[in-house]
Amino acid sequence: MDTNLKMAPSFSAKDYKSDQYVRWCPGCGDHALLNCLHKAMSELSIEPHMTAVISGIGCSSRLPYYMNTYGFHTIHGRGAAIATGVKTAKPELSVWLATGDGDCLAIGGNHFIHAVRRNVDINILLLNNKIYGLTKGQFSPTSDRGFVSKSSPYGTVEDPFHPVELALGARGTFFARCIDVDLANTTEILVDAAKHKGTSVVEILQNCVIFNDDIHSNIVDKAWRAERTILLKHGEKMLFGTNNEKGLVMDGWKLKAVTIGQDGYTIDDILVHDAKAGDDVLHLKLGLMAPENGLPVALGVIRDVKEPTYDEGVASQIEAVKAKNPVRKLKDYLMTKDVWEVK
Repeated sequence: MDTNLKMAPSFSAKDYKSDQYVRWCPGCGDHALLNCLHKAMSELSIEPHMTAVISGIGCSSRLPYYMNTYGFHTIHGRGAAIATGVKTAKPELSVWLATGDGDCLAIGGNHFIHAVRRNVDINILLLNNKIYGLTKGQFSPTSDRGFVSKSSPYGTVEDPFHPVELALGARGTFFARCIDVDLANTTEILVDAAKHKGTSVVEILQNCVIFNDDIHSNIVDKAWRAERTILLKHGEKMLFGTNNEKGLVMDGWKLKAVTIGQDGYTIDDILVHDAKAGDDVLHLKLGLMAPENGLPVALGVIRDVKEPTYDEGVASQIEAVKAKNPVRKLKDYLMTKDVWEVK
């Protein structure tokens, strides 16, 4: 978050809510994310008029209508480009991008990876329900191989993108993941994302009740969530399980899930999460964990490192050029170039 942002004394979640009727399907995971965003902004207490929410096209991209902030509902896949422009032109603003797996990773893929590569100080909320919802149920770039949909009636014949791979492959400085049914931790993660200086990418595993219901139920269901997910926190042991009786260790070059007290493993063997180290290889390994590999899905802030930001670089460059070239009138500037007089 930009340290130059003007901080207001106090705001409540309702101060960030617009008067618009929320037009998402009942039960859609977008409702939960919107609720968490309002709460996160109240904790950050950045004045609504110092906040801008940008979006592309898709169900999630309706989010700016429901914010009592500046907002811009742009065109398909171009949200990251517009958000980059907003932050570069007005670096004092807190800029958020609401996008979906189709909007962000298909037609918007190039804009996404270049925003991450540049490390623009924006917060990208990537709602991933593994389907195109607004256009009525086609498979998306994150749909699993073999997924049956309206546009793949016999199953897809391609492997999906993993957002964490794209983000870290573009040298991303912040990546986090949360689930739509866990409001408390989602709110905390959004606050962490806003405080990060640079591009923060938050993948929200979100449910589409109409076209892809229960797509994330294999990990988010309360019956087995504790066994199949791990909430990573910087500086803390990587523990999971109903009673935190399990943890992660390194087995050669690979991560391995073990039970404490079995096979000679003790609490001392369990890895401590370091989100702020530059070890992008370990961060990627954590981000790619999955139950089918015998590992829990990583939630929380996986990576949070410091690097120079694009918007600060542009601002510094402008000031440096201005210092060498004092401000003049337009006529004076034009007369410094090649000129001639027509008589």
